[in-house]
Parts: sequence; structure tokens; C-alpha cells
Amino acid sequence: MIARLRRALAPGAVLYEQEDLRPYECDALTMHRELPLAVVLPSDEAEVTAVLELCHEAGVPVIARGAGTGLSGGATPRSDAVLMSLARLSRILEIDPHARIARVQPGVRNLAISEAVASHGLYYAPDPSSQIACTIGGNVAENSGGVHCLKYGLTVHNVLALRAATVEGEVLAIGAGALDWPGYDLLALLTGSEGLLAVVTEVTVRLIPKPECARVILAAFDSIVTAGRAVADIIAAGIIPAGLEMMDRATIAAVEPFVRAGYPLDAEAILLCESDGTAHEVHEEVAHMEEVLRRAGATECRVSRDEAERVRFWAGRKAAFPAVGTLAPDYYCMDGSIPRKCLAAVLEAIREMEIKYGLRCANVFHAGDGNLHPLILFDANVPQEAARAEAFGGEILELCVRHGGSITGEHGVGVEKLDHMCVQFGARELEVFHGVKRAFDERGLLNPGKALPSLHRCAEFGRLHVHAGQIPHPELPRF
Repeated sequence: MIARLRRALAPGAVLYEQEDLRPYECDALTMHRELPLAVVLPSDEAEVTAVLELCHEAGVPVIARGAGTGLSGGATPRSDAVLMSLARLSRILEIDPHARIARVQPGVRNLAISEAVASHGLYYAPDPSSQIACTIGGNVAENSGGVHCLKYGLTVHNVLALRAATVEGEVLAIGAGALDWPGYDLLALLTGSEGLLAVVTEVTVRLIPKPECARVILAAFDSIVTAGRAVADIIAAGIIPAGLEMMDRATIAAVEPFVRAGYPLDAEAILLCESDGTAHEVHEEVAHMEEVLRRAGATECRVSRDEAERVRFWAGRKAAFPAVGTLAPDYYCMDGSIPRKCLAAVLEAIREMEIKYGLRCANVFHAGDGNLHPLILFDANVPQEAARAEAFGGEILELCVRHGGSITGEHGVGVEKLDHMCVQFGARELEVFHGVKRAFDERGLLNPGKALPSLHRCAEFGRLHVHAGQIPHPELPRF
């Protein structure tokens, strides 16, 4: 198989020695590691399809990988599979400032799009914290969001068209530059499909004008529960901020010495609330938000004085994940979503879980859309701490479902949340998901073992949890 791949690709584009495979053994979910059979680095769409054709003919699984910044194990290799890195498909193919679109290859970094179109007064809105490194192909696979997703939407709301190769190597053109197109909405189906249905080879994204003005309110609270209620109050007041983020005391304590963002170290929680638009719109919205925040119990409200301070406030939030790495040898980043009105109750429950599991948890939230990112601190060198961290994270996901939320907001299911798909969905829904998978990939060769648990696995997981008394609800949510 390796000999055939080497004939199909350029010299040096097939890695198979153990020392060359080691950097690809995991993505950002480092708890799960495995060496792939081989790593291939195609340079264009034709080479992508050639690899898929060869692997399909031989019955060898293929796992597509972007920059490896995914947090759910979606790009975790298998020893019987070829890992296809799309890092060399890194060209911006077209920028059309009049139509406000950019056509890019999947290996283009998220931030590189905004940098390339900045001279036209445009930018690409979805901005995950890893945007300096993560690639647009990975963003499509996971339907990534970011701190500005509340107002401007997730990846699915900002992608107009895709080119994608099927497991047999057939290239599909999906979507168009127009607002609507005939046929089924396969664009939405592929966005967030975690590499199970096709391999993205080209993406057309929507660009939006840079706002004339943007300002951030940094609001401090003496209680994380009060901060959670303030989020609900802002939305209830009819305000849709450009960004609405929350960090608790533990996260603030890690971020401030790391970035020097100017966060108050005595606060139990802070909210970052951004307004953008014309100068007049921003002035009025900031005043309205500040009034709501003070009424909700904010002990301090600080409005960014200039663009440099606004950028510094956001730099702290975007550095939260690496900064928390200074608090403990390891941390486990969870990702669930809940209705905003439940934020205070869920935060209280997480505090109780810290005592139950004997582990600290630093909390970072896309508060505006109810997307939680609890960071569970542990030391993998201490026996059973990693297992306790996983159990802690699993209980948070079940808590999200009980409050009417979801087991993932933007990080995907991957290998991390396979069992908790069984909590979120019943047998009938999972059968439909497997039917969609078979329609694209009948033999299950694309990213096998990710995102979709077998019904047998769910039955085993259900019996274990019911025996342990961890899932009190008998009925699972339906579509």
C-alpha cells in the first residue's frame, strides 16, 4: 500500500517510519494517541482523489487532518488507517471584494483569510481561539464558532460553497455564490460532519465589512452565578452583542499574568461584551449594555478607551486555553451547550462536581449562545486523576442534556463524546445518522470510529450508567 501511495504522490509526501509518524499520533485531545499506518501529504485536489481511490480499492480507511487543533479527537489516527494531512493545500485561490467572497484551499489558516482581505476593508467572521493556527477545512469539519459567533454565526452561516471528494475519489461541487441553490442543503450537511462524509478540497467563504467602530465592556462580578444571570438579562433586553464571553476567577488568575490584559484579579467572574457598528450605534448600545450590567449586579464596568485596549481585552480571552495550562500539568477541555437561562444553575452544579471529583475546574464560556468550555485541571502522573477528569467531563455533558442543551457546541463529537451521543439521542435518531453515513460511505472507510456510536455500544453504555445511577431521566430527547 505504501509503495502504491508513493507512486501516486510527490517525493517526500508519504511518511511511514515511526519517527515521522509520531507528530501525528493525536490532535489537541492528547488523552487519545495512536500511530497511523502512514501519513500522506497531497499537494492538490488531484492527489487527494488519487489517495482516496487507492485506499477505497484496497479497503483501507482514511482520516483527514487539518492543523490538529481539534479538541474532541476527530483527527485521532488508527493503526490500520492512512492519515491524510491537508496542510499543503494552503493557497488562497481567489478574492472577490465586490462579491465579498474568498475561495480558499482547506489548509489555509482561519486568520490568514482576514489578513489577506484586510486591505479591502473586509474580514472573515468566525474566529475560534485557535484561529492563528487552525485551518478552514478543519473549521468546516467541526462547524467552528468563536467569540463573535453570537452576532455573525458559526462556520455554516459563513460558507457559501464547497468542493469535496467522496470516499471513491469523486469530486462534488456543493453550494454556490448565490443566496440559494436547487436541491438538498448538502452544504449544511457536510459542515460539521467531522470528516465522515467527504474530504473538503476547496471552500468559498463569505466576507463581511469591518465595522466602523467597536468597543468592549469589561464587567466584573462578585459571583459567577450573578454573571450568568447578567448574560440572560442582556439578551432579554433585546441586545445582540458582537461578542459576549465569560471567564471565572480561576481563568482570570491564569490569563492576567500570561497576557496582561488588565483583568481585575479580585473578581469572581468577568464578562466581555462587545458592540460594533457605526459610532452612533455603538455609543447607544454600550450605554444600554452598561445600564443592564450594573442593574444585574456588576461591581465594575470598564469600557475600552481605544482599539489597542479592545484588542488587549480580547487577547486575554483568546489566550485562556494556553494560560490555564500554567495552573496544572494537564487539563481536559469540555464543550457543551445549554439554554442561556440555565447558565447560573449549571455553574452551581459544576462547583459541586469540583468537590465530588476532587478536581478544580476553570470555566470559559461563549456565554451569549450558551456554549460552555469547562477546563478540568488534573495531573496525568497521579493514578486515576485522568479517569476522574473524564468522569467529571462526562457528568457535565449529561448535565447539559438534562437542561435541554447539547453535548457539543463547536468542538465536535470525535472519539471524546461517542458514549454521550447515546445520552443525547435514541436508537431511531442514531439509525438515521448511520443511514446518512452509508449513503456517502457505504463501507465506513472515512474517519471510522468517530462521532457515530454503534447501537451495541450505546446499549452497553446505557447499562453501565443505569447501574451506576448516573442518568435519572428515562426518556431521551428527540429531534
